[in-house]
Amino acid sequence: MNQNTINAYQRNAILTASPAELTLMLYDGAIKFCNIAIMAIEKKDMEKAHVNLKKAQAIISELRVTLDHKYPVWEDFDRVYDYIYRRLVEGNMSKEIDVIEDALKYIREMRDTWKEVMKKAAGAK
Repeated sequence: MNQNTINAYQRNAILTASPAELTLMLYDGAIKFCNIAIMAIEKKDMEKAHVNLKKAQAIISELRVTLDHKYPVWEDFDRVYDYIYRRLVEGNMSKEIDVIEDALKYIREMRDTWKEVMKKAAGAK
């Protein structure tokens, strides 16, 4: 598959995704960018680490601003997203892998929980 075909497939996946699937894609993207940043730090490529941590930060910011305030649990999610964001910023400034891995742990937990919610919602239909 050439790059244009892959890009078209990815664009179509985004355009046809449900809001729940888009949220899952955001979590997966944040995880991917954190992993790329960690590998870049290990290879001493600080610019690549910075760029990818900024992408992860942008995703967490997007997840945070799109929280639905009509549900009481939004405040809990907001606190978790705030913590993750601050750890990503700290990791970006210090380039300490353990700080980024801490944020990554929470992103993975949020993603895994979201997957379970999606499965349960699909089963309830």
